[in-house]
Amino acid sequence: MTSVLLGPAYMSFLARHPILRLVASPQHLWRTISLGLKSIWLNRLRSFLTALGVIFGVASVVSMLAIGEGASYEAQEQIRKLGSQNIILESVKPPDGQGSSAESRSIVLEYGLTARDMTQIRQTVPGIEVVVPSRILTENIWNFDRSVDGQILGVLPIYPEMRNRKVSHGRFFNDLEMDAKLPVCVLNETAAHSLFPLTTPTGKSIRIKGYYYKILGILDNEGQRIGGEGSGSGDDCQVLIPFTTLMDQYGETFFRFRSGSFEAEKVEFHEAVIRVQDVTQVETRASAIRQILTSNHKKEDWRMVVPVELLRQAERTKRIFSIVLGSIAAISLLVGGIGIMNIMLASVTERTREIGIRRAMGARQTDIVVQFLIETVLLSGAGGIIGVVLGVSIPIAVQHFAGVTTVVKVWSPALAFLISVFTGIAFGIYPARRAAQMNPVEALRHT
Repeated sequence: MTSVLLGPAYMSFLARHPILRLVASPQHLWRTISLGLKSIWLNRLRSFLTALGVIFGVASVVSMLAIGEGASYEAQEQIRKLGSQNIILESVKPPDGQGSSAESRSIVLEYGLTARDMTQIRQTVPGIEVVVPSRILTENIWNFDRSVDGQILGVLPIYPEMRNRKVSHGRFFNDLEMDAKLPVCVLNETAAHSLFPLTTPTGKSIRIKGYYYKILGILDNEGQRIGGEGSGSGDDCQVLIPFTTLMDQYGETFFRFRSGSFEAEKVEFHEAVIRVQDVTQVETRASAIRQILTSNHKKEDWRMVVPVELLRQAERTKRIFSIVLGSIAAISLLVGGIGIMNIMLASVTERTREIGIRRAMGARQTDIVVQFLIETVLLSGAGGIIGVVLGVSIPIAVQHFAGVTTVVKVWSPALAFLISVFTGIAFGIYPARRAAQMNPVEALRHT
């Protein structure tokens, strides 16, 4: 009845193309799939061991890409926190200022960014929106008998906005408090938890070198600082006070006492954050600023950080990292594909008589090829599904137990599964063709 409805020419065309015949006939397709599933189930242990290569290959693809994506995400987030429109300048102590002789210790070491640099940058570089300098020193911070080492940052009220940091509790000091040189401060989260583990620090006071500061609020941690005088971990204790207050109380020269001797350093600005109006002009403005600082400073006592450049470099590193991880995972899939080819070749040998019977009953070579390809695809596809589930579970476990950020992209499991299917097809073609090319008479004689 079907042949009458479709016509003899169409049926002849389908006979020459068995794959299209499977698509056109759902019953034929289901019968072929059922036969493949039955063959796999009869040798389920061997099939599972064969699929292990695909399972681990797919799982490694998904998990390694997720872990690599998470590491890249963390790095890029740290860079983005610095601000895409920002150019960060940092004072760096010159190498020849680290001598250990008595003469070098008694001389005031002067280095780093100066007010002259800031003035020239404002006046000569176009497109500069704002320049925010700051000073940094390291001191003991006291809350009664509890003490921690931390960084004291003299900053402007616009500092949280420039560095993309949020006040989690209380508030930041304002322009009026800075102009009045009031002894107020804001703690970062690490300093707040270290000095006030059981109470809220807002409204209380801390002591630094005999000066008391009223706590106005708590600022979130900065993240990893990048080089310079104030470099260190983002979990360092930090106390932020008005820039004018720090200058009034500590002056321009900082004294550090170490092992009975002292070091005197004069640094006008330890750090300066420069915001450019247009993000597309950041790199050109950075080049102009670099020329100004190079002409003003005879020594390499400054450092420039351009977050946009770091972000692009991080993206390039991410691509290289993904290629390396993908290549390692691809090797696992290759091994799995070889295992599938090996087991299908063994299956062809075992089923020689079955192939002869099918050929004797009218099956074409292409029918045999399709039959073995479907079995291979079912085997690799099942391994791919299990591998995807395992590959998604591994990053979740790593993030939960190790605290490492992982990111599973939507396309990653889909891509890994498709690769597993194509791997099955690629490594199943040769066994399928070998099965189809058997001589039916010789296959029937096989016992």
